Amino acid sequence: MIKVSQEAKVKLGHLMAEEGFDSQKDFVRVGVKSGGCSGLSYDLNFDQTRVEEDKVFEDNGIQLIVDKKSFLYLLGTTLEYSGGLNGKGFVFNNPNAQRTCGCGESFSL
Repeated sequence: MIKVSQEAKVKLGHLMAEEGFDSQKDFVRVGVKSGGCSGLSYDLNFDQTRVEEDKVFEDNGIQLIVDKKSFLYLLGTTLEYSGGLNGKGFVFNNPNAQRTCGCGESFSL
């Protein structure tokens, strides 16, 4: 399961509306790809379709889809949002990450 904090829910809702997506029926696609200073980096996009292999979750009113490969890396992760002058934007609090880079956008197991 992947969780979405209240702050992330609000920001995702605003961003989805700005980009023409409907937070009631469209998805937030969360994934992991190779790259970044720690070896793996997070990927966050909006999507209107899912494939059969996708895992689907709903938390805090946001529908999330995760591809089969990324699911194992993201299990137990909470997506948070930190705004303001010192905010980092979207932050993945991933209990599986053994090491993260300074910006928090990449990790390793």
